[in-house]
Amino acid sequence: MRFAYLIVVILFCQGLYIILTKSNLIKMIMGFSIAESALIMLLVLIGYREGGTVPIIYRDFSTVVDPIPQALALTAIVIGASITAVMLAFTIKIHKKYGTIDLNEIKELRNQ
Repeated sequence: MRFAYLIVVILFCQGLYIILTKSNLIKMIMGFSIAESALIMLLVLIGYREGGTVPIIYRDFSTVVDPIPQALALTAIVIGASITAVMLAFTIKIHKKYGTIDLNEIKELRNQ
């Protein structure tokens, strides 16, 4: 189980690294998506219980799975997809206005 948490940490750090070091907007959006996926995996891991069952069907509540992290994961997926779509729409607008999606080139164009 600790191996899965280690994978989540590695994925999140990789996404954060991409966001902070790349100047290409598409690569930054991909880094955001990787970090978001890591957080969704963390929510799934938090709600996991070995041998757990659905809390509605069975009366024995000692081995039920907590449904709150699952609901939060579904909500995070929808919100993440929406935010990614908005970021891609802004990237298209920026490309139409400046002719590039490189942040360093955009800063140079704005300073002229």
